[in-house]
Amino acid sequence: MKEINIAQTIIDKRKEKGITQEDLAEYIGVSKASVSKWETGQSYPDITLLPQLAAFFNISIDELMDYSPQLTGPDIKKLYHKLSKDFSEKPFEEVYREYEALLKKYYSCFPFLLQMCVLLVNHYMLAEGKVRQEELLEKIIELCLRIKRENDDMSMATQANQLHGICLLMLNRPAEVVDLLETDERYLTSSHSGILANAYLAMGKKERAEEVLQGDIYSHLMTIINEIPMLLSTSMNQPQKAEQIIERMFSMIELFNIERLNFNAVLILCLAAGETYITLGQPEKAMEYLRKYTDICCNLQMPMRIRGDDFFDHIDATLNKLEIGSEAPRDESLIRESMFCALKENPAFSQLAELPEFQYLLKRLERYRGEEK
Repeated sequence: MKEINIAQTIIDKRKEKGITQEDLAEYIGVSKASVSKWETGQSYPDITLLPQLAAFFNISIDELMDYSPQLTGPDIKKLYHKLSKDFSEKPFEEVYREYEALLKKYYSCFPFLLQMCVLLVNHYMLAEGKVRQEELLEKIIELCLRIKRENDDMSMATQANQLHGICLLMLNRPAEVVDLLETDERYLTSSHSGILANAYLAMGKKERAEEVLQGDIYSHLMTIINEIPMLLSTSMNQPQKAEQIIERMFSMIELFNIERLNFNAVLILCLAAGETYITLGQPEKAMEYLRKYTDICCNLQMPMRIRGDDFFDHIDATLNKLEIGSEAPRDESLIRESMFCALKENPAFSQLAELPEFQYLLKRLERYRGEEK
């Protein structure tokens, strides 16, 4: 752990004054090499020089030392599990006193503060009485606010915001949860959706809770589907694994009616499946997915757009958050052209070019794009 950060303080304050290492050395009465070693952390100034340095920079000795205890990841893990074990075996308040002492010592170690929030969220109910338990939840909120306010790590701040929301829910303050999670988009992630939906349910806003949950499920579903082609590309030397990926993916597509929800995602998967089976030496299986690709292209509803269905009947709010809305990102004529070219000009399908069925698929797509020959 690193507790004294005097090197960086000397560098920053010297540069603020616009002086060189040699200037500082002359004022303090040491060699330029000594100042250089202080700034690189190779050595510390003699304790007798600290008041002189602090006075020169017009700061306190504490500020000069920049005393800020920091714990490593293993240190934090070790302390977390020790306190967790103690909470299960000893009186709560006895362990909490040790907990508070550690907080004071490592108050500037934000990863530690975050894990201490997690620890207390999981053990506050061991305290005696509702009033005391609520005090502890407020303590967690206080720590979360500090992490968000004074820490530069957005990932850590987002986790703190989530814990903040959980504590507000436990305190039966759902309106504050909504205000917390919906007003500042910096912290709004899918991990907050369950907390936000619970808050809306507590407020009696069932439809709004449905919107949040459906939007989250839809987003996760699209993430899975969009990443499958890349996963397939890593499994080309494992035929059984590749086939399993394709089978599971198209089972999911059928289960959630993805063909209606997001036709483009399914088209990409059909092409990826076709390319995979060509690589695996199974052109018949490849043609099966290219037929599916062509059928989807030629039966698209107009206008082309991402849409919901009977299951996802509350996702309009999610779709409207897209920068271009739910409409297609390109003109429909360009989309039709690209659908044709994706099959005709894909080198993976060159070995299929002379097959009558493949030529038939191309003719269907050519008619669809409006260029009959």
